[in-house]
Amino acid sequence: MNILVVGRGGREHAIIWSLKRNKKIKKIYCAPGNAGTATLADNIDIGELEFPRLVKFAQENAIDLVVVGPDDPLAAGIVDEFEAAAIPVYGPRKNAAEIEGSKIFMKDLLRKYNIPTAKYETFTDYNAANAYLKQQPLPIVIKADGLAAGKGVAVCFTREEADKALQETMVDKSFGAAGDKVVIEEFLEGQEMSILAFVDGETVRPMSPAQDHKPVFDGDKGPNTGGMGTYSPLPHIPQAIIDESIENIIKPTARAMVSEGRPFRGVLFAGLMITKDGPKTIEFNARFGDPETQVVLPRLQSDLLEIFQATINGSLDKIDISWSNEAAVCVVLASEGYPSTYPKGLPISGLDQISDEDALVFHAGTAIQDGQIVTNGGRVLGIVGRGPGIAEARANAYETANRISYQGKQNRTDIAAKALL
Repeated sequence: MNILVVGRGGREHAIIWSLKRNKKIKKIYCAPGNAGTATLADNIDIGELEFPRLVKFAQENAIDLVVVGPDDPLAAGIVDEFEAAAIPVYGPRKNAAEIEGSKIFMKDLLRKYNIPTAKYETFTDYNAANAYLKQQPLPIVIKADGLAAGKGVAVCFTREEADKALQETMVDKSFGAAGDKVVIEEFLEGQEMSILAFVDGETVRPMSPAQDHKPVFDGDKGPNTGGMGTYSPLPHIPQAIIDESIENIIKPTARAMVSEGRPFRGVLFAGLMITKDGPKTIEFNARFGDPETQVVLPRLQSDLLEIFQATINGSLDKIDISWSNEAAVCVVLASEGYPSTYPKGLPISGLDQISDEDALVFHAGTAIQDGQIVTNGGRVLGIVGRGPGIAEARANAYETANRISYQGKQNRTDIAAKALL
């Protein structure tokens, strides 16, 4: 088989790494890829939103399956384009990807079907939003409606923070058109949990849960990022809570999408908060999470290609999916200044001294420049340690992370610490 993976981040590197374990795969291409995917696949210089060029490449290179990683092309209808060309593709169609593409659509869907989530109101007018905001208790959460590369969410603890976040989103257009509409919702307290699930219509096959760390600094301080690290499994969260999340949130959401005429096929990712009143939905994503994928797929014992094919063929309910008891911890190495502005093109040293036995190194924001691997994004590398428990996996991840260097390297030092308390 020939496979095309669309994307350029750590998630796509992890997907390709997992697919490579299947011997039926003849060739994998990645468009556009990064310095890490180049070691496992042929990088193709085509952007994720260049649909005509991607379809043409797939036709000319006898691609048997396309796997779409990022949110932007899914929301823009890339799956519909490949389906129209009769090319098998893994991911939700445009009308199903709206569960991530519009937070207002997602919140209204949950409200309609009585699926647990935070109380909220939505606004298209800044003055109306501002008047409502002033009446709400703190802390409060302000979200841009559209896609904003994981950064369109502000958790505000003071009036000044709330006023600034609303102004930046709706007036200054810090997130572009994504901020034309906003969701203002109550702040939920508790432990965060991510559950990704392979979904085909009403068939839901949950993956092992993970926990992400969004704020940039230790102790969950500083602005939100796309994710500074993650770990799986979650030994400190009872299985009953995980089961409740699947039965009361993920499965009903899959059924709701079918009822709305938007059947979901692909990876449905639930970002959850475990509150004193039980699990509630923070967000849904329409694809593999980043960096959750980097700790979940290394624990997958079943064949990822078979899962993709079963979803496309409508037989997802008939296959067995098993998970390793081994733990995985991912520490993200980021650029100085991230999630704001940051430099690119800085040489990275130490990578050639690391083997898969030490830790897995998934590239996110990297490129090859004059034969040297250099930084090319805010999140540069994901270092994934593995071990019989979280403590061992965490030690492996940090020991390996400390052997990699580049100017301005920053990372959190408390990833997975919550699981060891």
